[in-house]
Amino acid sequence: MKIIYDRNLCCGHNRCYAISTEIWDVDDEGYAILLIDGDVPADLQEKAQLTADNCPEFAITIEE
Repeated sequence: MKIIYDRNLCCGHNRCYAISTEIWDVDDEGYAILLIDGDVPADLQEKAQLTADNCPEFAITIEE
């Protein structure tokens, strides 16, 4: 599983960061920063899906 993040769609709600600080951080302007490059570890896949499901702008998608 991989996370696809479109920074241009992000509005800075930070729901992703609230769900998983292991996967996301926030920059100085309040926008998400994806911390995982490549495959999502098995123990974080459920959280990764939750972040995608909770993004109001659909800036996060999951690729199997």
